[in-house]
Amino acid sequence: MIDFGFDKIALIGAVALIVIGPEKLPRVARTVGHFIGKAQRYVADVKAEVNRSIELEELKKMKTEFEDAARNVSDTVSKEVHQTQSELASSWNDGDNAILPPNSGQHEGWTPPPPEYKRPKKNWRLKRGATPQWYKQRAGVRVKAQSGAARVARFRPPRSAA
Repeated sequence: MIDFGFDKIALIGAVALIVIGPEKLPRVARTVGHFIGKAQRYVADVKAEVNRSIELEELKKMKTEFEDAARNVSDTVSKEVHQTQSELASSWNDGDNAILPPNSGQHEGWTPPPPEYKRPKKNWRLKRGATPQWYKQRAGVRVKAQSGAARVARFRPPRSAA
C-alpha cells in the first residue's frame, strides 16, 4: 500500500488549498472522507468474507476428518461385536449345554412369579390440605368453616339496654 507520511499529507493539503480554494475545501474534504470511509468498510467486508470462507473450508476439513474417525470407530466396534458373537456361539455349541446350574433360571417350564399388588397406605377419600395444621394455628388462619349467619352473630356488637 502507499505509505503517506506527515510531510506528504501536508504537501497534498497545501496543493488542495491552492487548487480548490478555501471556500470549497471543507465540503471537498468531507466528501473525500465519506468516500474513504466507504472504501474502508468495503475492504473490511471483503476481508471478513474471505476469512469466513477460509474458516468454512477448515470446518469442512475437520468435519470430514471427524466423520472418518467415527466411521473407523464404528467399524472396529462392529467387527469386535461380530467376533465376540461368533466366539460365544462356537463355545456354546462346543460345550455341553444340557447341564445347567440349578439356579440359572433357564429350566424348562419355570417362570418367575408375578409381583404381588400392594395397596397404598393412604385413605384416598380423605381430602387433605397442603398447609400443616400447626402453621395455620400459628398464622391465625381459620380452620373451621362457619356459616354467614353465625359469623354475623359472632361479630355483632352487644345490645345496649335502653
